[in-house]
Amino acid sequence: MEDPFSQKKPRKKPDNRLLLKYTGLAFQMMATLGVAVFAGYKIDQRTGWSFPFFLIILSLLALVLILRQIIKDTSRNE
Repeated sequence: MEDPFSQKKPRKKPDNRLLLKYTGLAFQMMATLGVAVFAGYKIDQRTGWSFPFFLIILSLLALVLILRQIIKDTSRNE
């Protein structure tokens, strides 16, 4: 007689679609922040200011946009 508690449950396969979605989101975040930092750095070089004003402003703007995108993508019902 088999024990009903020892039955093996079928394993669920990982959902590769979600893995790809969040991996793509991570690369999008890195690219957005990288472009913002680079653009801010170049603008600050052209203005000649000693304080990196555009670097900070564009980086913070990119972070806000990234967080908005993360919240939008993760709060969707699938």
